[in-house]
Amino acid sequence: QVQLVESGGGLVQAGGSLRLSCAASGSSFVITAMGWYRQAPGKQRELVASMTSAGSTNYADSVKGRFTISRDGAKNTAYLQMNTLKPEDTAVYYCNAYIFRITGGADYWGQGTQVTVSS
Repeated sequence: QVQLVESGGGLVQAGGSLRLSCAASGSSFVITAMGWYRQAPGKQRELVASMTSAGSTNYADSVKGRFTISRDGAKNTAYLQMNTLKPEDTAVYYCNAYIFRITGGADYWGQGTQVTVSS
């Protein structure tokens, strides 16, 4: 079984920074794409940033220039560096990974980590 565990959320003032981490654990798996999504109260879950195994990245327009996604393949870990945070960034942030195992490929999700930005 594969699990994604997020960490790094919290409360920060507007203009501040946070770094989220997402570590995949388990056995006999290969990760292709990894990404971060967020869901604010009353809103749908939306893509924040993603990165393929080849290193291609994709960002939501609202975070371009402020957020940076990165990966450490050796550690099966993805990061989201969030700078110049705004109150509208407040949401639960979820890690996502497309993972191949012997049984095939599937989407995996972390449990979510709360990010709150105060004005």
